[in-house]
Amino acid sequence: MRATSQQPARLLLRLLLIGFFLLSTAAGVTDKLERGQKLADGDTLVSAGGSFTLGFFSPGASTKRYLGIWFSVSNATVCWVANRDQPLLDKSGTLVLNDVGSLVLGDSSRRTRTAWSSNFLPASAAAVQLLESGNLVVRNGSSSTSLWQSFDQPSDTLLPGMKLGKNLWTGGEWQLTSWSSADDPSPGDYRTLQTSGLPEIILWYRDVKTYRTGPWNGVYFNGVPEARAYAGKYPLLVTTSPWKITYGYTAAPGAPLTRVVVNHTGKAERLEWDASNREWNRIFQGPRDPCDEYGKCGPFGLCDPGAASSGFCGCVDGFSAANTSAREVKDNSDGCRRDAALVCAGGTTTDGFKVVPGMKLPDTQNASVDIGVTLDECRSRCLADCSCLAYAAADIRGGGDGTGCVMWTDGIVDLRLVDRGQNLYLRLSKSEIGGRKRFPTLLVATTLPSAVTILLLVFMIWWRRKNRTIGAIPPNPTMAVPSVSLAIIKDVTGNFSKSNIIGQGGFSIVYKGQLPEGRTIAVKRLKQTALTTKGKNDFAREVEVMVGLRHGSLVRLLAYCDEGKERILIYEYMQNKSLNIYIFGSGESVIHRDLKPGNILLDDEWKPKIADFGTAKLFVDNRTGPDQTIVISPGYAAPEYVRGGEMTLKCDVYSFGVILLETLSGQRNGSLQRLLSQAWELWEKNRIIELLDTTIVPLPKSEPEILPELKRCIQIGLLCVQEMPDDRPAMSEVVAMFTSTTSQIDLPRRSVLDSGIAMPLNPSLELETDHLNPTTIEVRSPSSRSSYCCLACNQSN
Repeated sequence: MRATSQQPARLLLRLLLIGFFLLSTAAGVTDKLERGQKLADGDTLVSAGGSFTLGFFSPGASTKRYLGIWFSVSNATVCWVANRDQPLLDKSGTLVLNDVGSLVLGDSSRRTRTAWSSNFLPASAAAVQLLESGNLVVRNGSSSTSLWQSFDQPSDTLLPGMKLGKNLWTGGEWQLTSWSSADDPSPGDYRTLQTSGLPEIILWYRDVKTYRTGPWNGVYFNGVPEARAYAGKYPLLVTTSPWKITYGYTAAPGAPLTRVVVNHTGKAERLEWDASNREWNRIFQGPRDPCDEYGKCGPFGLCDPGAASSGFCGCVDGFSAANTSAREVKDNSDGCRRDAALVCAGGTTTDGFKVVPGMKLPDTQNASVDIGVTLDECRSRCLADCSCLAYAAADIRGGGDGTGCVMWTDGIVDLRLVDRGQNLYLRLSKSEIGGRKRFPTLLVATTLPSAVTILLLVFMIWWRRKNRTIGAIPPNPTMAVPSVSLAIIKDVTGNFSKSNIIGQGGFSIVYKGQLPEGRTIAVKRLKQTALTTKGKNDFAREVEVMVGLRHGSLVRLLAYCDEGKERILIYEYMQNKSLNIYIFGSGESVIHRDLKPGNILLDDEWKPKIADFGTAKLFVDNRTGPDQTIVISPGYAAPEYVRGGEMTLKCDVYSFGVILLETLSGQRNGSLQRLLSQAWELWEKNRIIELLDTTIVPLPKSEPEILPELKRCIQIGLLCVQEMPDDRPAMSEVVAMFTSTTSQIDLPRRSVLDSGIAMPLNPSLELETDHLNPTTIEVRSPSSRSSYCCLACNQSN
């Protein structure tokens, strides 16, 4: 009986405990603080959807206490701090919406003053609420109008729905200010601040500009074309009016959590939350390369992020280095000076304008802006104003050359090449217009064949495919090779969907990707099994080589990703795959160290470009030596390279000759040199026309004047494949042979080795063959202890 009588008491006690637990839990997840209520250290407000939490925290190793808002999924990611420069020294802090409707933060040691209070007239504020957007608002009763909101007092973070900019009526500004350090949220040295000119975001270190996004062009900030990749998820918003200029962004429904932060190291970053891995992925960073350093090359200096060998800096056309004592412009803040004086006075001028394409427009702080005119009207205005040095379109939303007018009347500063940049129209003297001076005047190294010679291949293909409809694609003067995040690559490839695979080799898979604006790209992803030391080195070498090479006949590396265990290269998409398909048919897998049809890709206009530099070697004296890996593709490698690893500029001439003869004959040369042997025999018997592909021969019968040209092409091919390097012409001479068909050319000479005697390999070199790809051979020096593998790729990658 006694035990029985205790059961209702125990049950009642349990119910009371559960009730207290539920009440405390409910109190802990409320999103509101009513008038007269207090939020003590240890209590929190949580937004209705659970995305954000407000409470007291200590950053990093600090013991000081701050009131702040953080992402609920990542407690360490604080996006707003109330008392940045007045920390609490213990855990006695409280947040109070007092009886007169004022929001006050204080502690036991601050009885006479508050650590922080919201800036609004208290009047009759009834509640403070943490919204699902991360905004802390104070409202009057049931009104939706906010008396005060944290979004108007940004810390270092910009969330969707927030704004940066300036109130032109009151002079007030909305700006981000970095923390002093990772453990100290007090205002640091870096901040965003807009001054004048076209809307843009500028990063300052104290009172010195360090980085600018480029002006707003109606679609994105001109110097940040990467923003188009995530514009669908996080649309940009820019508002201009007579009383304010603001910048911000929103988040599309279902988009991942995101934030833009100015950190204490001087970087502006956009990060996106990866829920599966519970981590933040960076999808943009500025500055991102040396050319993002503000004014790096000085007035009228042009920064090219792909020209590290020349210090990145050069001069725009019509200008030369101002500091004549320096051999190069490298990091020269003196910039460039005009080569020829302008002629403009009394309303008359002989000056003109030269277009400088692909630009991040220069600083517009002192530029004049008129949105309501056409670009032609802008030109007329600039030409009539002798102080106008350059002009550009202010808005590109309508396509074409754009509309609106920006005019510069002082030094052109912070000019750089950028992907899909705009046209800048630069005022030059009449003597400089239409000149032959190359733009930009930067050191560009290249050791590959000229585009002119490759055009012959297009001519041969046109014969085979003359009925094919040829499309058009606008040029894209990409010069930078930026690093992009894995999140962006997953987005454009459908998370590496199998349906997007367009090619696969032994060590990589190539996916077709679609950028938001419609551009198609090729995404080459290194397989995880290839992440050996050599595989990583090959990846790094391909990026290094492609950054240093700029040529119209090279497949352009648009970007790369080196994140975690991923190694990814992003190339321009070549619709018609590789040349070898149209010579021999499909099915060949090749490895690159010298030229061959498998590494000549064809775009949708059938223009050829050279690809795949994973094992390429720059011809630089300090990068060659006896301890090197020699990758040989039988049938294409020059004899001196096969026998002893001697690499000269004439090696590519030999490879080009083989490709030319294969294109004309439709036959593969192969490791036994069958094609070359046949070509030499027919040449000696004066029956060289018999070498032509049967799909080509019928055409000259109706057009006999083509036969001498075809014979000349074969003769050039044989000149290129002569045994001794000194006997082969230079590529510049080959170009001249093709462009001047009336000039006499030498007769090719067949050596003893060309007669069928095998070429012995240097006995000091070891031969390795890839059994899965018998057309690929790799030779290595025995002194090298590295492991080797053949990085094979098919015609698609």
